[in-house]
Amino acid sequence: MHDFVSFNHQIISAENSFLSALSPAAFYGKSVFATVAIYNSKTFLWQKHWQRLIENAKKINVDLSKFTERAVKNSFLEIIASNKITNGRARLTFFDESSISIWQTEQKKQTNFLINTADFREIPKHLRLTVSPFRTNSTSPLSGVKSCNYLENILAFEDAKAKGFDEAVRLNERDEIVSACMANIFWLKDDKVFTPSLDTGCLAGTTREFVLENYSVCEKKSKLNELNETDAIFLTSAGIGIVQIAAFQEKKFSRKLHEITQILKPRMNMEKTKKK
Repeated sequence: MHDFVSFNHQIISAENSFLSALSPAAFYGKSVFATVAIYNSKTFLWQKHWQRLIENAKKINVDLSKFTERAVKNSFLEIIASNKITNGRARLTFFDESSISIWQTEQKKQTNFLINTADFREIPKHLRLTVSPFRTNSTSPLSGVKSCNYLENILAFEDAKAKGFDEAVRLNERDEIVSACMANIFWLKDDKVFTPSLDTGCLAGTTREFVLENYSVCEKKSKLNELNETDAIFLTSAGIGIVQIAAFQEKKFSRKLHEITQILKPRMNMEKTKKK
């Protein structure tokens, strides 16, 4: 992580940013976040991220009424400049710091806002994928919400790492493919590209949406056997872009990159042109 953060629109040292331990955010993970890619010192897919933050906050009752899009984006641009970022990623988090009736705390109702930045995640050159034993519950009220109640994802990710893999496919209670632990998933079969529908409980990722807008993709409910029979698999997120998988379980794929892995580049180049 970089040296400075933006906390409630003020640039401070990362080590001096503090949240209340007696809050719904700390007790229950009641907060929403977005990870936004930065290319050439510009935010990428900003409008999509902001819209999802608004929608997710409404679903779990995190109050964003005192935050305007313009002010939040200005703070974003300030922290990019303060940390001298050309290419990297930022996490925007809104924390519910209101009182907790269960524990009878008396904090004034408020929401705190943090932006922290870092370099892009390091991705193995030959990324290996397995199947997670931890299921996604598509009927959960948190289904499709990017909240800080993220422990299931982390446990699934760490379990894959402990088994010698880099990521894992997560299934829902109906044995349908949902996503990877930290990314959306696409696959290729007979020159057709597929991805899980939102009905499976998968997150409506912004990079996922960008792919759907710029490439012919079929959204569907699929069982795991489709991945065993596929020609290629791809993971997408703001933190990794679009990555082609080298192996799924014991199955190895061709190292030739599919054209879908290149569709972000024109937009990245546009941001570079805008900067000039």
